Amino acid sequence: MDGRSRVRLTSASSGIFVALVLMLGVVGCGSASTPRSTTTPTPTSSPVSRSTVSYVALGASDAVGIGATNPLTQAYVPILISRLPRGSRVLNLGISGIELGSALQRELPEAIAARPTLMTIWLVANDFKDCASLSQYRTDLETLLAQLQAQTHAAIFMANLPDMSQLPAIRQQSVGLGACLIGASTQQIRAMVAQWNAVIAQAAQRHGVVLVDLTPFDIAAHPEYIAGDGFHPSSAGYLQLANLFWADITVRKAVPTP
Repeated sequence: MDGRSRVRLTSASSGIFVALVLMLGVVGCGSASTPRSTTTPTPTSSPVSRSTVSYVALGASDAVGIGATNPLTQAYVPILISRLPRGSRVLNLGISGIELGSALQRELPEAIAARPTLMTIWLVANDFKDCASLSQYRTDLETLLAQLQAQTHAAIFMANLPDMSQLPAIRQQSVGLGACLIGASTQQIRAMVAQWNAVIAQAAQRHGVVLVDLTPFDIAAHPEYIAGDGFHPSSAGYLQLANLFWADITVRKAVPTP
């Protein structure tokens, strides 16, 4: 059983958080292939000309807000929603415990149907900790971004992995890690993170997606960024995560300014 956090498309000024549904199940953060798109990359660096933002979030338990004191207001997706212009429409499709291959079936169709102008994606931590095939992840990521590129006009912002070796739950081997992480050293985990992040960066560049780099997310220096389970962000961590996304969103002028 997994939990899903969904804010239906509605006005950002009309109590959107009341509609946020949390079914907390499998603990986790957040496969088919299509040919690489040859269409022009989504113009993520172009200013939005429309006054209304339609925001869709793809993610896992991070989008649900597991680890926050109050997931309805303190997770990174609702924080981003609170910063959008009045009248924005929002849809949070996060499902706790989901991996990218499943998200292609369970999140992507609704995301496309919502006709977003702004999207955030963070769908990698579960695949990494479960030791999913990196080659299959690459294929799934290409499928996800190619379909979004071909079927939406959204400005897309996608996060990579922070230094997973610094997470207490991974150091202590306490979150049901895949076999590739059992007994792995800090250096080995960092090398794996670098491999996964290289795949994400290449796909982002190929499809005109803005990469939100989480490698500066200094977990070792700021243990308060991590929740008590040692794996998910805390309320303070979600705020920093939202700030990283928002910095790129505003620099790229992906939302109208007053």
